Amino acid sequence: MDEFTASRTALATALMRAVHTRLDPNPLIDDPWGDRLVPASVREMIRTAALSRMDPAARDKAMAAPDSIVDASLRRSPAYANVITRTRYAEDALQAAVGGGVRQYVLVGAGFDSFILRRPAYAADLEVFEIDHPATQGLKIQRIRELGIALPESVHFVASDLSIESVAAALSRSSFRRDLGSFFSWLGVSMYLTRAANMATLRSIARCALPGSELVLTYIDERLLVSQSENFTALQERLASLGEPFLSGFDPKDFAATLRECGLNLSEDLSGEEIARRYGRIDSMNSGHSSFSHIARAQVLERGDRDAEP
Repeated sequence: MDEFTASRTALATALMRAVHTRLDPNPLIDDPWGDRLVPASVREMIRTAALSRMDPAARDKAMAAPDSIVDASLRRSPAYANVITRTRYAEDALQAAVGGGVRQYVLVGAGFDSFILRRPAYAADLEVFEIDHPATQGLKIQRIRELGIALPESVHFVASDLSIESVAAALSRSSFRRDLGSFFSWLGVSMYLTRAANMATLRSIARCALPGSELVLTYIDERLLVSQSENFTALQERLASLGEPFLSGFDPKDFAATLRECGLNLSEDLSGEEIARRYGRIDSMNSGHSSFSHIARAQVLERGDRDAEP
């Protein structure tokens, strides 16, 4: 297993969280694990790409402090602030859910999320299920073993290609209990899937979770996909070069109805600007929050309350 078969965005976002923890004053999250989990070859790949975008004078200046090139590149990313705030928002919501008695946490498309490694005190009794593509999950497990870290039995890895298998089917191969309340997070994934795949995933989560269970997810405003902005065009080209282009979004005005179709009730939907007002702006080289980026929270409906059978 190597980093070239794993999700490049999963690796980059893990590094962003670590950079924020190290460099930004008053960090919103404490997540240094990307610096340990992500292979050195990935940092070198990011460094090489960043240097290739510089003019000769800037390149020579940057090479005087080569270790800072990767950090600076990650902090300039349009996604940087949203990566940090979505982690904080999801884990705030998870903590509240655990306080209400939830004992199962499912990370859909877990990537290199480090929750299982930094387990806060409130999560001591949680059963944690990480669902992800076999390539990305395989590299993560490999890196954890190489670091000599032993995980508790309450951590469950569920390898699944969700383009061909549902969340419900993947969890059916684990010790996940449908009769217990659960909390699901699905962060930084939906934009890379087709509309049909997103709807299928939402329906599957609603189908396998006990009513009242919660989901926190991110999505992009579909208007972004027709945006002609220079920043978005550059970002889309970069993601496409990694084999992970944006494919779909949702209309925020209709999102509550869309979720209800899938068996979920929307309780909160915040744009990037709104979440910045809640947590404050990230004090870094790129403190912007995209108004096109959304994070939402929803609950699984009782079957009789659903507008359509998933």
